[in-house]
Amino acid sequence: MVRLKYESPPKSSNAENPLCPNPKGRLIFSDFPLGIKGKKSLKSLNTTFRRGLKYITLIIFFLTRTTPFFSQTSTNWPIYRGDNSLTGNTQCKIPEGMKILWSYKTGGEIKSSPVISDNTIFIGSTDGNLYALNKNGSLKWKFNTKVAIEAPPVYINQLVIVGNLEGTVYAVNAATGKQAWTYKTDGQVSGSVNWIDINEKIQILIPSYDYAIHCVNLTDGKLVWKCETNNYLNGAPTTDNKNIIIGGCDAKVHIINAKTGKEIGGVDAGTYIAVSSALSGNYAYMGDYDGNFLCVDIINKKIVWKKETSQNAPFLSSPAVTKDKVIAGSHDKKVYCFDKKNGKVLWTFQTLGKIESSPVISNDRVLICSKDGWIRILSLTNGKEIQKYELGVAITCTPAVIDNLIVVGAADGKVYALGKK
Repeated sequence: MVRLKYESPPKSSNAENPLCPNPKGRLIFSDFPLGIKGKKSLKSLNTTFRRGLKYITLIIFFLTRTTPFFSQTSTNWPIYRGDNSLTGNTQCKIPEGMKILWSYKTGGEIKSSPVISDNTIFIGSTDGNLYALNKNGSLKWKFNTKVAIEAPPVYINQLVIVGNLEGTVYAVNAATGKQAWTYKTDGQVSGSVNWIDINEKIQILIPSYDYAIHCVNLTDGKLVWKCETNNYLNGAPTTDNKNIIIGGCDAKVHIINAKTGKEIGGVDAGTYIAVSSALSGNYAYMGDYDGNFLCVDIINKKIVWKKETSQNAPFLSSPAVTKDKVIAGSHDKKVYCFDKKNGKVLWTFQTLGKIESSPVISNDRVLICSKDGWIRILSLTNGKEIQKYELGVAITCTPAVIDNLIVVGAADGKVYALGKK
């Protein structure tokens, strides 16, 4: 271990040190584990200094390695649910007194959800374009995939990755808008791609209507493995980098080994699941098309609890989770808060439109959008409405949240940024 030691200035000096004129004391290196103590010669000092820099570099690497630089931060929302476990949870501050800061008009309806990174907003449109917008709402670039985009993009390592309804996945350079690679599935891609970290190597998970999850390399888009199910995959896969969880239109919750792509188990849900799951510890949470909400134990491969809602309306909104609560929106126009442990309904909030947008939890607040055109902030504790803003047009996409900024797309083809003016 390299140590720094303070050495007092000499009591008398007849000659000025050319490396340290007018000495007032100095720091010297002591490298005790290597058996070298005391003052160093210049050569030893340089060697030890370089060794110290090496140690510092390694420390910084391992400290930062656990949090990839494309992870969620106060200025980054790199995937439509905030992280690759799709928890929909953030520590970012939701702006008080929301106002529209700007809007940008695309050429089609927006069903895709935005992501934010590198001070840039990325979002797809049914006009077939992937848009990159500066934080002031001006166009940075757009990339034409030629077929409608409904899936949210993902930002990873300077690449923006998105699939379209033709089943092609594009990786685009985030800075330039130039294509890096493509990968073709045999069915439409409606759900967000996701990422896994396998032995410090990032791979991309693609859900497709060809009944399969495709795992490809981030760097070149080459296939690593493919796992077949028995029907369409509409939602995004969720993962803890060991297991991959996805519900399908085959009425099954699939549990897949992230490294090998082999299905290691499944749970019969009773009806098809069209939304993404939120993963928290060993439990996955999701709603189904018959209006039931489920908690699945992914280790013991069983349903822990299942809650039937009163109107049996479909859940097409993916849930958000905290340490003790689960929030989801339903086609019955209600926002539900479930007890995470037993599924008890703690509160509901009635909106005026069907909910397909997924909620975002920010500390003690719940952000939710609806087809009624309202953006609402609710209390996580009791579901009471704290503030709302009427956009005036149906919203089905999920908002991106960074500190004091909300970005959302709407059915009128516009991207809206909301904050405090």
